[in-house]
Amino acid sequence: MKLFGIAGHSGMGKTTLLERLVPELRARGLSVSLIKHSHKDIEIDRPGKDSYRLREAGCGEVMLLGQARWALMHELREQVHPPLEYLLSRLQSCDLVLIEGFKTGDFPKLEVWRPALFKAPLGPGWPGIVATASDEPQRVPHGPALDLHDIPAIAQLVMDRAQPCSLGPAGRAERSADWP
Repeated sequence: MKLFGIAGHSGMGKTTLLERLVPELRARGLSVSLIKHSHKDIEIDRPGKDSYRLREAGCGEVMLLGQARWALMHELREQVHPPLEYLLSRLQSCDLVLIEGFKTGDFPKLEVWRPALFKAPLGPGWPGIVATASDEPQRVPHGPALDLHDIPAIAQLVMDRAQPCSLGPAGRAERSADWP
C-alpha cells in the first residue's frame, strides 16, 4: 500500500477534490481507501438504535453488518487518539490510501488552497507538502502549483509521489506505546 495526503484549512475543498480524484485514480486501475481526520465529534450512529445503546452501555467496540457494508466503531472514551500507523493497519490491503487531514504527518501531501477564503496557505513549513492545488494557481506563493480543476494532473502527482506505508511485520502496524 502507498499513501498520500490532502491537507489544508477547513473549508478549502479537500473533500470536494477527493470526490473528483478518487474516480480518476480508480479509472487508472488503483484500489483506493481513505482515512479522514476530523476535529469534530463524529457520530455515525443514532440514539435509540441497538448499536448506539450497546456503545452507551459500555462496549469498547461495536461492529455493524448490513446488506451493503459493515462498520466498526471504536469508543475512545478517555484514550488518546491512535497514531496514523495504527489506523492504517486496520485497513484492508489496497493500492493507495488517501489521508484527509493529519496535516502535521510526515508523508507526501497536496495542499488545497483558495485565496478567496482569506486564509494563509500552510506552505512549505508543514511537513510533506509537495505541491499546492488552487483555483488560482498563479497566486500560490511557494512550490509547485496545480490547477484545482485539473484532476488528471493531480492524479498523476499523487501516483508519482505516494510513498509506501511503513507498517510492521505481516503488514500490520506495531503496537504504539501510547495506544493499547
